[in-house]
Amino acid sequence: MTRPFRGLILAVQFLTRIPTPQVKDFHADDIGRSAPWFPAVGLIVGLAVAVPVELLSDRPQLAGLAGLVVWVWVTGALHVDGLGDVADALGASHRDPARYAAALKDPHMGAFGVVTVVLQLIAKFVLLSEAAQQDLTWVIVLVPAWARWISLALPRLTTSLQAGLGERFGGHITWPTVAVWLVALSAASVLTAPPLLVAIPLAGLVALYWHRRLGGVSGDGLGASTEISETLLLIALIAPTLS
Repeated sequence: MTRPFRGLILAVQFLTRIPTPQVKDFHADDIGRSAPWFPAVGLIVGLAVAVPVELLSDRPQLAGLAGLVVWVWVTGALHVDGLGDVADALGASHRDPARYAAALKDPHMGAFGVVTVVLQLIAKFVLLSEAAQQDLTWVIVLVPAWARWISLALPRLTTSLQAGLGERFGGHITWPTVAVWLVALSAASVLTAPPLLVAIPLAGLVALYWHRRLGGVSGDGLGASTEISETLLLIALIAPTLS
């Protein structure tokens, strides 16, 4: 297995439940090296979500529900879990990074986390239903890819808050990698869904939020940012059709 292909397989294994060939001679740094492939995995996730939404597009609510179920299943609720943890930690930290890190270690999800996760799932259901109704199914494919590009850019735009996966990923992400995916996703969006170009300034705004709130971003923060970015990008996609 060549090293680039190895990185893609590991990225798929880390971010999804999709069956993949077993990677031999696994090393701790391999997870970090898989990070440049995250937007590619986003395209795979987006395609998996778009298929049931398209098949049920004549029944928008069923399409939205099917798309949401597939979205949660194919990702293993990885980022949803991170969003809930971060919501609880932010609620308890009072802008103190040390208290934030301590709260993240609590395995139990509190009221902040539960409410945030429920609202996130409801928002995605509604927005997927709208996308099905407005014949925007196939451009949904780009939404998870852009969201993972944002998580790719964040370690370059701000600092890692603590040792862990966020720091491990950041060490293997370079500006050329960020730029290559930016060009590719921008070209695809210009041709199919220009509103998704809002992801570019959104990356800067998310980085600014984490910098001002806690002084940096953690691995859980990257996951939470991916979830929120997906919802905001769906809103950007749907908004022009509402006027």
